[in-house]
Amino acid sequence: MPVTYDKYYQTENLFGEPYPELIEFFSGFPTKGKVLDLGCGQGRDAIALARLGYSVTGIDNSKVGINQMKEIGQNENLDLDGQVGDIYTFDRFGEFDFILLDSMFHFAKKDREQEIELIKKIVSDMRNGCHVVFCIQDTGNKVQTLNKAIDFERKQKRLIDKDFKYVFEDKESGHKSETDYRMIVIEK
Repeated sequence: MPVTYDKYYQTENLFGEPYPELIEFFSGFPTKGKVLDLGCGQGRDAIALARLGYSVTGIDNSKVGINQMKEIGQNENLDLDGQVGDIYTFDRFGEFDFILLDSMFHFAKKDREQEIELIKKIVSDMRNGCHVVFCIQDTGNKVQTLNKAIDFERKQKRLIDKDFKYVFEDKESGHKSETDYRMIVIEK
């Protein structure tokens, strides 16, 4: 069954390049491990991390996005696995060294409870030494809601809590927008 993003992803590389802050964080590790990119879309982050030497598994409910990501991974011989699936039913968090959730949480009224439960499940199930990387719009009380969900059992160790600007530019229309973002990285 087609999903909303299947239509959007007719435009390849819809969201452009990964955030420099994200690439800077992942570039700093001498040992590259296994990354789970939940809600990977067309693979903007997953492809970049595989190019850095990480073994990346991307999961998204858009078959169009996953197929685009897999094609690039195959063409470049990257350690990149794309799976069409529901991130809310995924339960193998303990297999990964890094879990990435980029722009996955909006905490809209209809989704808030499900998103908070996913965060709690990840924090509970991730193994010791695992890093979870959240990139979220810094608008309204989204960051406050995220932090409360992360710390539901106990205060988690933050390696990074950094503000940055996301600049989106649509080359076709000339539309450009800038959004405040926050990157939070926790380590268990």
